[in-house]
Amino acid sequence: MLLILGSASPRRRDLLAQLGVVPDAIRPPEIDETPARGELPRPYCARIAREKARATEAGEDDIVLAADTTVAMGRRILGKPESAGEAAQFLHALSGRRHRVITAVAVRRGERLWVRDVPSAVRFKRLSDEEINTYLASGEWQGKAGGYGIQGLAGAFIPWISGSFTGIVGLPLAETAGLLQAAGYPVWKDRP
Repeated sequence: MLLILGSASPRRRDLLAQLGVVPDAIRPPEIDETPARGELPRPYCARIAREKARATEAGEDDIVLAADTTVAMGRRILGKPESAGEAAQFLHALSGRRHRVITAVAVRRGERLWVRDVPSAVRFKRLSDEEINTYLASGEWQGKAGGYGIQGLAGAFIPWISGSFTGIVGLPLAETAGLLQAAGYPVWKDRP
């Protein structure tokens, strides 16, 4: 039995390491992550995690772990910005407001699939143009849903959260450990 991580995210690998879990292989699948017309953020996020888990190449007895993180303002999905200009639009929209971060985790073993989505609420302080420009210049916005990562410089923009900090980073650890155990992966094996 191998544990295969269906994600190229170094943050997810780091979070798994906090559980003492090291994937045997990393195989990020290629899927279309375009939201369907009228698709709401939470169902979208769960669908993408399921599709990633199903698309990840694995043996019959291997366990696949995949996840998706979505930033939502109401019904609007803020994906990974394609440019600094789009990241600036996202940061201006988030400034001084609350939004949701949803991370869905999917674990597959053979034909069985376990999925959990974990929503969290995040409040941004009101951002100055200087803060936004400095953040954009850092490049940290690249490859991150909503154009920011709470675990980096943007942590200084966030005075309040409600929910799972690790879920906001990209992998809710309590739920992930539960799903891995449900699939038969010994999360706490050989641990004191």
